[in-house]
Amino acid sequence: MEQLDKLLQAAILFFVILSTINIEALYTYGAASDIFGEGKSDKEILDNLLLATRYDKRLLPPVVGTLTVNMSVLLLSLASPDESSLKYEVEFLLQQQWYDPRLTYSNQSKYDFLNAIHHHSDIWLPDTYFIMHGDFKDPLIPVHFALRIYRNGTVNYLMRRHLILSCQGRLHIFPFDDPLCSFAMESISYEQSAITYVWKNDEDTLRKSPSLTTLNAYLIQNQTIACPTKASWRGNYSCLKVDLIFTRDRAFYFTTVFIPGIILVTSSFITFWLEWNAVPARVMIGVTTMLNFFTTSNGFRSTLPVVSNLTAMNVWDGVCMCFIYASLLEFVCVNYVGRKRPLHNVVYRPGENPVAQVNCIFIAFSHFFPPFRKSSPAG
Repeated sequence: MEQLDKLLQAAILFFVILSTINIEALYTYGAASDIFGEGKSDKEILDNLLLATRYDKRLLPPVVGTLTVNMSVLLLSLASPDESSLKYEVEFLLQQQWYDPRLTYSNQSKYDFLNAIHHHSDIWLPDTYFIMHGDFKDPLIPVHFALRIYRNGTVNYLMRRHLILSCQGRLHIFPFDDPLCSFAMESISYEQSAITYVWKNDEDTLRKSPSLTTLNAYLIQNQTIACPTKASWRGNYSCLKVDLIFTRDRAFYFTTVFIPGIILVTSSFITFWLEWNAVPARVMIGVTTMLNFFTTSNGFRSTLPVVSNLTAMNVWDGVCMCFIYASLLEFVCVNYVGRKRPLHNVVYRPGENPVAQVNCIFIAFSHFFPPFRKSSPAG
């Protein structure tokens, strides 16, 4: 009889526990149905998804293995202060996408995605930062971003960035070099064992906006790669890299440097067709072309980056100055020889047969190097 009472008490206790569980399950189902009902707004759904009792933004999304963050870049504008600069301004949209099972919601909701821009500070986000040859333009201006959460828990985070890149160029062949601008992205606190960055599986992970604007920046090639794997004192972090290769406007340099230089050099050659004793004209042409060339080259050189090694522009300027200086030197030599040996100049008179004058170059050569005369034999 006593055993029967114990069995009866156990059965009653089991029934009470089972009833409690069923009531809680029904309440939970009803509450969930009420949360994701058609009449609920996206704010109400997000408020329930992000309750402190069920969501902790300090923790990584609970996925199996490593959390994968898909990345893509959309270029909006490219600019450079001037043609000779190695600094380029790049404005782009960075898209990051990952899966967070804590943010899944029922298909009963009328929303295909939730706009979580006002819950930005309540959701876990990757702590992505930019490395390698970059600086932010106007860092105090708030970052523009968009944040969407889809039914299956996929989170799409889009932010707009404006970088000033310090590029690498081969100045020894300037302006025929193609500057390379690079920047990379990695997590600042989560190692590769926790977060892995990968480029999104699209045809073009780096795309150009249809309204892309450029100013003194001519993009000829781009590539998106993963950074070489290497361990540092910080640890091993997943990293993605973007390479942008620009070219320079060759027409700009031909019209401002090369063609004016050619004109000035050939202008200095005009003195070769003047009389050797036309001193004012020769001096004016030679000195004027030299001063004009110095002014033009110095004005352009002030816009170039200062380097210690020899560049193609140094060679160009040196050759042009040598030609102009050679024309001045030729005038000095010929004028000196003409004044020292006036008999070599023949004056043409009307009615007389013209006598060819001795070439100025031969005069100068014979003055400094008199012809060798064979000595007569003794006796």
